[in-house]
Amino acid sequence: MKLDRINDLIAVYRDGLLDDTIPFWIKHGMDLEHGGVMTNLDRDGTVIDTDKSVWFQGRFAWTLANLCNTVEKRPEWLAASRSCIDFMLKHCYDSDGRMFFHVTREGRPIRKRRQAFSDAFAAIALGAYAKASGDNFYAEKAVSSFNMFVSHMTTSGAVPPKFTDERPMKGLSFPMITLVTAQCLRESIDMPGATESINVAIQEIRDDFMKPELKAVLESVGPNGEIYDHFDGRMITPGHAIEAAWFILHEARLRGNDPALIAMGTDILDWMWERGWDTEYGGILYFRDLKNLPVQEYWHDMKFWWPQNETIIATLLAYSLTGNEKYAEWHRMAHDWAYSHFPDPEYGEWYGYLHRDGRVSVSLKGNMWKGPFHMPRMQWYCWQLLEEMVSCTSSINH
Repeated sequence: MKLDRINDLIAVYRDGLLDDTIPFWIKHGMDLEHGGVMTNLDRDGTVIDTDKSVWFQGRFAWTLANLCNTVEKRPEWLAASRSCIDFMLKHCYDSDGRMFFHVTREGRPIRKRRQAFSDAFAAIALGAYAKASGDNFYAEKAVSSFNMFVSHMTTSGAVPPKFTDERPMKGLSFPMITLVTAQCLRESIDMPGATESINVAIQEIRDDFMKPELKAVLESVGPNGEIYDHFDGRMITPGHAIEAAWFILHEARLRGNDPALIAMGTDILDWMWERGWDTEYGGILYFRDLKNLPVQEYWHDMKFWWPQNETIIATLLAYSLTGNEKYAEWHRMAHDWAYSHFPDPEYGEWYGYLHRDGRVSVSLKGNMWKGPFHMPRMQWYCWQLLEEMVSCTSSINH
């Protein structure tokens, strides 16, 4: 990758993050009356539903606190992060200690899901805010939220209630979210046992979800990695697996470019690029079938924003670790397609949902699932990684 290209990309990611994405969400999403963030926004930022996603109280709080810790401790970022944290702590925990998924603007509970991902996102937010604020109270709460997530998912979520003993299944989401949550908490508060949790999660992904003989990573498997030859058992979600790939590659980077982890992460990326990249229109498809049979979900061929975000990170990280020009080319393809279709030049931010050919499906900028997380995380991570690549190049040249 040439230096001019790297510098151009730095400007795209850095300026997009600082001048577009973060200002868009602080201006339109922050609830100055009740606290927290509202994510159900139309194209121009108009709030079209005041209910709040609990996921995004944690996710946006983490995004902002993480920027305070790694870029600049701006008072408005810290205050907005604290607003989400305060709302979350006051309104989003049920009496059993586990979190809701969906609450009213004022914080009254509406829905609680069987999974505990709200707790994982709360954990990373609390850890990052503890580091940014220097207040150990939030660090202790971060650890308890992480423990709640792991405890609930291993006792209740590994074999979800919707499946019976006839066909018990577990999902890729649990080990991959355990992995990245522990990484965040190790970085922010040096959480005891974080590396052990990371090792266990990586091992589970390798042993149960990766299928080298099929060059695939499955979304759901039996308790011991069994493949069920049914719709659910054959499902592949390329963006999800690619997201797991870069979490593993990030861990490899933190361990001095660990070759075994680099090989694992790039295997996943290679397999899922082959299965997920749309060779006709470009972009990453949402669902594929292990046997290339028809997929039952009707949105299988749509282009959602977040798989593109994760692919942009994974390809750039793979290139930085291996120097393989294949990954530089894949990054160019993923970046260029996404940036030619998702951004809204008039009102800012990205659309979330496109048809297969790149036409906008809906004008929403946010809902209960899309908000300020995947996009700003991509912009931040790629910006920081590219800056390091420039620094390494300068050091070598001098």
